[in-house]
Order: sequence, then structure tokens, then C-alpha cells
Amino acid sequence: MKEKFKLVQYSRQGRQKGNLRKFCLGNAKKVQEFHSSFPVYQKTPLISLKNTAKELGLGDILIKDESFRFGLNAFKVLGGSFAIGNFMAQKIGENIDDITYNELISQETRKALGEMTFVTATDGNHGRGVAWTARALKQKSVVYMPKGSAKERLDNILSEGAEAFITNMNYDDAVRFAHKQAEEKGWIMVQDTAWAGYEDIPLWIMQGYGTMAYEAYTQMEEKPTHIFLQAGVGSMAGAVTAFFAAIYEGDCPLITIVEPNKADCIYRTAEAQDGELHCVTGEMDTIMAGLACGEPCSIGWEILREYADNFISCPDYVAAQGMRILGNPAKGDTRIISGESGAATFGLVAEIMRNPDLKELREKLSLDKNARVLCFSTEGDTDKEGYQSIVWDGAYSRI
Repeated sequence: MKEKFKLVQYSRQGRQKGNLRKFCLGNAKKVQEFHSSFPVYQKTPLISLKNTAKELGLGDILIKDESFRFGLNAFKVLGGSFAIGNFMAQKIGENIDDITYNELISQETRKALGEMTFVTATDGNHGRGVAWTARALKQKSVVYMPKGSAKERLDNILSEGAEAFITNMNYDDAVRFAHKQAEEKGWIMVQDTAWAGYEDIPLWIMQGYGTMAYEAYTQMEEKPTHIFLQAGVGSMAGAVTAFFAAIYEGDCPLITIVEPNKADCIYRTAEAQDGELHCVTGEMDTIMAGLACGEPCSIGWEILREYADNFISCPDYVAAQGMRILGNPAKGDTRIISGESGAATFGLVAEIMRNPDLKELREKLSLDKNARVLCFSTEGDTDKEGYQSIVWDGAYSRI
């Protein structure tokens, strides 16, 4: 196995099983019902790449295409909208299960709450979702972005009416800065990174992501054997893992968590197995901007520790390869426009199946002609210039 591909495997035997009630089918359905109260809500497609799967030596590949989500080209708005909706509902003494979009924007609600400002740090997609939600619910937002963020992503956030800035900090430092601003100015922090004393909103964000998993579950005709999930801080991966672990209980598909080599905090935490969270510091200059996070979400890790099977750290070129193949699948399959973070998991699966040097990894993950693989393409071409550089010009080819 090449050094750039690092794998940690956990046995399902002897692990403590946590409480998955907050991510169970019934609760996920209630979250989906809240999202469906927004006028723009539609299920995103679940696409079967049968012919591509056959060429790769797999039984089937299912891709949940989040580029259609709320017209924002990424799944992140699911978390931000549910968290902000939950916060507003609690402030007026209501339960999120009993409130809708129209009630949140009513004159009565606005009079009771006044004007609030929601603040976050983001590489782009989460911040755009928070900005979109704040404007949709007639509130304000401020967004801080890490150094190196794409200007297109900044412009998209600004177009949603937010105040937004690209800082000279990495992602995790931008999170700390946003938190400091929230404390000093009385703003509400909306972040999927949890820490002691800040756990409600990250949990609500994770529950919001459950709509994506719930939709996929209702759209599948057959249970998958494998689920591959990309991780930044691990909140999305944790949420989707929790949902499927609750659904399938002792017969859950094999769940593999995927990260870039340059920002593999979940992998490092899994590898250490010492009860501590392990961080990555520095630039974290991976092309997978949405996964360039150095500090794990404690809530997400608690779930992944108990229910995920495999943790993989991989090079950037697998994401680039995934973007190219999804954009040019086998004849008869639907084309999918997937960004760097969105294509990471599929790109890894394709590389494992195509690269003879990764035979050992293929065997350890039980990937063969009987495997039915589920991946989530969490974003489209949210950085069009970067997308074209990779897909058109061949940047980040295998080396």
C-alpha cells in the first residue's frame, strides 16, 4: 500500500454503543418536515452509476447529488437552517417540531425576537448556507473565511446579504475569531465544531444534515453494503453515520471516513485510540477546501468512534480523479458536477478499484463485484475556476 493512503480499521466487537435517539428515523423525518416547509425545498437526486460501477468492478454506486440543494450548490444549508430555526423557535418558546418557515418569518415572530445577527467561520458552503438562511428568515449574518478561500465563494456569500471577509487565518483560527466576535458583540455563533459549553447548536446542525441521509434512505431500492463519508470536523460524517447506524442497528453497512492527507484530524484521532482528540495545525493546503479542518467536532467523533469501521487519509489527486469521472461517467450513466470535497469519497473508491498497487486496501475494505456503494457528493462546482482547472486542464493528476 502506498504511503499516501493510510488506513485505520476498527472492530465492531467490544465497542460501546451510544444513544442514537437524536438521529433516529422518526427524528430525521421531523427535521426533513421542517426543511420541506421552505418554499424552495425539493429532494436532491440519488443517482445510480450502474455502468460506471461495472467498469470499476463493483455491483453499484449510488451518489446523492447535493449540488441541487436549495439552489445553493451544496448540502451545508441543511445544518445552518435547522440550527437557526431551532434557536429562533426556542427564543419564542416553541418546539422546532411544531414550527414552520412561514411562522418564523411572521410579524409576530419578528416582533418577539427583534433583529439578530448570526456569525460563522467557513471555507464557503456553510457560510453561504448561514447567510442564505439569515436573509430568508429576515435576520443578519457575518461570515469569516480562512486564508486562501476562493473569491467566488466569498462573492456568493456577499450576494446573500451577509457581511463577509477573507481573513489571514486558517479555518480553526477563523472559528476562534468568530466566537470571540460573537461573545463581544452579542451575536449568535452558528458552527458545527463543538467544545465544552457550546454543544446545542453543533448538535442541531448535525441533525439538520440528517435530512440528506433520510432522503437517501427513502430513495434507495436496496440497502448498500458500503457507505463512504468525507470528513472535515466530522459533523456531517457523524450525523450520517448515526442515522444509518440507528436504521440498520447490528447490520449496518461498512462505514468508511475519508479525509485529505493534509487535514486528517479524524484519522489521527482514530489512529491514536487514546481517548483524546488529535488536531492538525498549519496551512492545511489541500484542494478539498471544505475538508481543510484541523480540529475534530467532539460530538461527531463520539459517534464515529463507536459506529465507523474504517478511517482513511488520502492524497488530493483522488478528489480530482473523482471530479473527472463523475463529470464523464460510463456511457448511459448520469453526469454529476461535483466539487473537490464532494468528489473525495467517490474518487477514493475509483482509485482503490483501478490502481493495482492498492489491492491490499481493496481487500481490507471488501470492495468487489458484490459491493453496493453509497457516496454523498456534498457540493457542486462552488469554485468554478478551480473546477475547470482540475477537470479541463488536468490539475492534480495522479503522481
